[in-house]
Amino acid sequence: MPSLRTACPPGTCICEREQLLSSPDNDMRVLLLTREEEKKLIRRLECLASLADLRHMQALIYKQLGVVVDVTASSGEVRTVMGLHIELREKPGLCRKVRASIPAAIRRGLAANERIVYELLDEGGLFGSGLSGMHE
Repeated sequence: MPSLRTACPPGTCICEREQLLSSPDNDMRVLLLTREEEKKLIRRLECLASLADLRHMQALIYKQLGVVVDVTASSGEVRTVMGLHIELREKPGLCRKVRASIPAAIRRGLAANERIVYELLDEGGLFGSGLSGMHE
């Protein structure tokens, strides 16, 4: 059996790890993210190459851990990566630290490659073909 993430100190986390472990029918993939594996994931997210790469990582996180990572443009104006909505959906077993570290790593990856932010905004048609002709 693969190693599982060690328990957080009592009273410091909201992960509901014990509740997750109480039933063999529960999806325990999220507990496969050990602290060492989390460090590798963070490094990888900080080096995003494109929007396709970001979407690929979101799919891998879901496939391997069962965790949905939402990355979307906020409903308001987006001036920096802080204007993006990056969130991990609630899931038993998901450590409070991981809930913060993955979005932070994605933000650092997007800040290092702002072209991805423009691609993300363009997914919804913000920079659609109607605007490109205006600058030519």
